[in-house]
Amino acid sequence: MDGVAAPGHHRGMPPNPAPEAGYVHGYAPAVRASHGRRTVANSAPHLLPHLAPGTTVLDLGCGVGSITADLAARVAPGRVVGVDVSAEVLATARAAADERGVAVELVVADALALPFADGEFDVVHAHQVLQHLPDPVGALREARRVTRPGGIVAVRDAVYASIHAWPDLPGLHAWREAYRRTARAAGGDPDAGARLTGWAREAGFGDVTASASVWSFGTPEDRAWWGGTWAERTGASGLTRRLLAAGAADEEGVRAMVRAWREWTAHPDGWMAITHGEVLCRA
Repeated sequence: MDGVAAPGHHRGMPPNPAPEAGYVHGYAPAVRASHGRRTVANSAPHLLPHLAPGTTVLDLGCGVGSITADLAARVAPGRVVGVDVSAEVLATARAAADERGVAVELVVADALALPFADGEFDVVHAHQVLQHLPDPVGALREARRVTRPGGIVAVRDAVYASIHAWPDLPGLHAWREAYRRTARAAGGDPDAGARLTGWAREAGFGDVTASASVWSFGTPEDRAWWGGTWAERTGASGLTRRLLAAGAADEEGVRAMVRAWREWTAHPDGWMAITHGEVLCRA
């Protein structure tokens, strides 16, 4: 049944779940597999010119740590610290760093109350983080505080409204809008990438360089990975519960979304792109 309970059966979910705040994606294996393919090259291209050996870097909301480990490899012997609110996901980040053989410090911390001194880092990096926070401007102010004068705060976030795919399947349209509704119900902004410049200026940055880049998926291998992880995340993970709790979909609607992801993944002409907003903010 596409990984979703049949009508009237919730597989452990409460019968009338209520919308909840917090991290929408959760940490299911499919989420970790998806996030684990992120690197500096494919997820922080705007930051590359500002990385050099000896740079001190804070990776804010580092999650599974694939970008964190890549940052450490690029700036060694510079200090790299990854922070996240989840001790559980930091265990995965530790494994990623150990596998790469790089030195990374990992700290459980809140983006609004970082346990670091003023001006402690040359670079603060945040990838797909501000979209999940109820106070993104406050997080940017805190990032600015721990960045040395003249240092860089580098942020990149998706614009979910920009997602376009071929074939143009109704189930994928429904998924996109259901996800956006669910993200907002959790206190975030799924189109945060479009708002980064304004948020940065509100946080006190006077020197802000905005740009954009795109993830695209058009090869059979990319479709199998991207579509496969999203089918699983939509149909059998914490996201499923959140879609239902937000009233963004019912169980049949979720099943239809999963079928659309699988249809898109299998289509020989399948293609998808998502735009990301980026800012480089000089402290």
